[in-house]
Amino acid sequence: MKMLVEEIKGEGLEKLMGKNVTLFCLNYIYTGKLKGVNADCVLLEDAKIVYETGSFSEKDWKDAQSLPGEWYVQTSAIESFGLLK
Repeated sequence: MKMLVEEIKGEGLEKLMGKNVTLFCLNYIYTGKLKGVNADCVLLEDAKIVYETGSFSEKDWKDAQSLPGEWYVQTSAIESFGLLK
């Protein structure tokens, strides 16, 4: 059975521009306001790296450390993303 995925303009990361996103990547979890996105990377503002999540039902991360300035994450490292906290 063949399944095709249709690409829809403005979906995915583009749809979340300006919102606080969480990126689950190969080694780390990043969170921050999505300021930019292209084929190679995303730009986060007020970015944090999450070392310990705690319960996902809680409002705040158990251990999230602020990163200096704006922060870029390679799209090739992103496994999943969404709006969590």
